[in-house]
Amino acid sequence: MLSNPVYDPYQILTKIYSEGAHLKQAIADTYIEEINRARTVKIVYGVLENDLYFDFCIRRYAPKAPKLAVRTLLKISLYMLLFMDKPRYMVTDSAVELCKKLGKSGVSGFVNAFLRRFSREEADSSLPKGDEGAAIRLSWPLWAFGKLRKEYGARAESIAAAKSAGVSVRFERNEEKYLSKKHIDAPFPHMYLFEHFSRDEGYDAGDYTFQSVGSAAICDVIEPCGELLDACAAPGGKSVLLSKKCGRVTAFELHAHRAELIRRYRERMGAKNVFERQHDSSVFCPEYEEKFDGVLCDVPCSGFGTVSENPDIKLFRKETDLVSLKETQDKILSACSRYVKAGGTLYYSTCSVFGEENDEIVREFLKANPNFERAEADSPLPHEKKKFGLQFLPDQAFGAGFYVAKLRRKNA
Repeated sequence: MLSNPVYDPYQILTKIYSEGAHLKQAIADTYIEEINRARTVKIVYGVLENDLYFDFCIRRYAPKAPKLAVRTLLKISLYMLLFMDKPRYMVTDSAVELCKKLGKSGVSGFVNAFLRRFSREEADSSLPKGDEGAAIRLSWPLWAFGKLRKEYGARAESIAAAKSAGVSVRFERNEEKYLSKKHIDAPFPHMYLFEHFSRDEGYDAGDYTFQSVGSAAICDVIEPCGELLDACAAPGGKSVLLSKKCGRVTAFELHAHRAELIRRYRERMGAKNVFERQHDSSVFCPEYEEKFDGVLCDVPCSGFGTVSENPDIKLFRKETDLVSLKETQDKILSACSRYVKAGGTLYYSTCSVFGEENDEIVREFLKANPNFERAEADSPLPHEKKKFGLQFLPDQAFGAGFYVAKLRRKNA
């Protein structure tokens, strides 16, 4: 008996929409039919990627706002109809059947009528003009798209529309076993992006790990050194990669359960020179003053450079969050700068595309800390050189947006 293709995505999306669960955690916490896992995950990601556009479509065709459960069903159906090219009758029948299964037979007629009447051409023709319409079509919050437009002009739509180039995998060994799969080479050693990649026993054996191109690019900027601090380290990918060119890596993490993620990660990958410690990096610890040759502050940020991998960011992130995030970014950079030895290097990075979280933070730091100066950085991954750091944008960097600046502490 064929299962209803709407059911599993509905279960996951309900946790996200009604309970505020994070996308990846909601998937992990939901029983999914393994035979249909790929399809289910694709639908969930697709709905979140197009969430604001689907909201617009529902408003356009619904006489009054449906309740959350019905909106979720309609969004799943719209994704299958518009982006998976499923037959309208099949999508409609699946949605109506699930209405009945969920005890919502009373709205099945509305769902049926909506899906049979819906026309993308009609919906798109009624989109607002200008940035408001572009933001809806690309499913970016208007405030965030406005920032993109202000900073990048005509390129804003290309940045907002950029998709992930695939599953990014970094190999320690046995990569030849996997390279028959369709892939593209990343500009970093032993790293590839696969169209499809299923975890197998090689993952547990430490043959490979899943690591973003952005993470690898940040590590590539960092110079080999003796003692390195990774100040915001969980889940541990950068700490482990940096352990290859640094004598000892200390990995700070605020939360105990995330520090445990670092421990498991470095044990799986056999990184014996990584040492995790639970510590709040925004609070100065005298024990580490001037101890490190290099300090990496990969700080909490809005995350808008990673929406192709984490589309729920667009759902939950608010413009007001940037105020508290800036305070945290300033505190971490200020506290951790005191751990850098004279002549050592401080690195500041984010997964943001907004200058106020990137170059502007560095500018204010250098103004307040004349004992540091900008150092030259470069990368084989396409980027823009800003005044203080490198800005990577999703439409050129395999769907990833991030920033890194390199600052040298003066000897005197």
